[in-house]
Amino acid sequence: MKYICLLRGINVGGNNKVEMARLRDLYESLGLAEVETYINSGNIRFTTERNREEILPLLLEGFEREFSFSVPHLVKSSDEIAAIARAIPPSWMNDKEQKTDVAYLFGDFDSQETLANLPVKGDFITLNYVPGAIIWNVRREKVGKSQLTKMMGTKIYRAMTVRNVNTARFLAQW
Repeated sequence: MKYICLLRGINVGGNNKVEMARLRDLYESLGLAEVETYINSGNIRFTTERNREEILPLLLEGFEREFSFSVPHLVKSSDEIAAIARAIPPSWMNDKEQKTDVAYLFGDFDSQETLANLPVKGDFITLNYVPGAIIWNVRREKVGKSQLTKMMGTKIYRAMTVRNVNTARFLAQW
């Protein structure tokens, strides 16, 4: 089965530095095949016959042993990643006029109800829930008014890992 693991909070602002070559080597040493990484933000694709419940503890333990710190790992099948990307409206982009991101959700926060608890102003941002993620789009000139940055540091924010729309679409085709 093909999986994509999304690491939360690596190589951000000079913190939790992880070399992608070293990460690939770690995954291969854990018996995973066809291991590839995409950009420095912690996107790893691999294949294995094991199921998600078997893989996740191996990844978490191996990562902490190799890098001497821990970060949340979200393991999704390639089919799940593709379904999330298909839910992104084609007109939603990252360009001079608009900002679109995909917040992949962990555990109990993977729910439609999470939308109602986001500390954003709905008049300035469009939010869509799809199983596994929240997708948002905001006009660049309205980012401040949307209060999107107020999400940082919240319990909900710690239960997601965010990728821009270009990365989300790439992961779906990977």
